Amino acid sequence: MDDEPLRDRGDLLTALASEDLAPLSVAELDDRIARLQEEIARTARHREAASRHRRAADALFRSTPG
Repeated sequence: MDDEPLRDRGDLLTALASEDLAPLSVAELDDRIARLQEEIARTARHREAASRHRRAADALFRSTPG
């Protein structure tokens, strides 16, 4: 997944953002918002974990004799 070009990943977001929301009911819009918020939270958790991993790796390599 990390080898995918960024634009390919972004195309999913572009498609999502370009969907016509007019046919959706208020309940469907509420559901969509909830699911998007869950995905944002999942992405934020993953980003934080990746940041922690990077900081740990940076600290490890800084502490090794060169």
